[in-house]
Amino acid sequence: MASCSYNLKEDTKKPNVIVVFIDDEGYGDVGSYRATGFETPNIDNLASKGMRFTNFYAAQPVCSASRAGLLTGCYPNRIGISRALFPYQKVGLNAKEYTIAEMFHDQGYATGCVGKWHLGWQKEFLPLQHGFDEFLGLPYSNHM
Repeated sequence: MASCSYNLKEDTKKPNVIVVFIDDEGYGDVGSYRATGFETPNIDNLASKGMRFTNFYAAQPVCSASRAGLLTGCYPNRIGISRALFPYQKVGLNAKEYTIAEMFHDQGYATGCVGKWHLGWQKEFLPLQHGFDEFLGLPYSNHM
């Protein structure tokens, strides 16, 4: 299991943490990253009040595998998710994998997942079984 050096018991206020992970978005598709031709005021507002990262590398160029890498910190191939999962498949994120949601939960955070999960649609693979307290979204891609 991973450990966190940040000791919440010693600090009086926990920082809020929001991870926004979007498929098929380009660097210049958000106003805070110089988008032109359209506006993204809500995302820009979040960026102006928090940290903004200018470099990011996904573990794989496909949705299921990149999500698995982000949530576990592992190479997706190592944990058996190397491509997009389809609804007919009976595989997903293994319960033995320790996720970032479980790490935050262990540190006293409330956790939630909104949007496309795409890491298995059967109950044992869903967000509530991987450290999230709440889930509002689809278990796989909207076009499936």
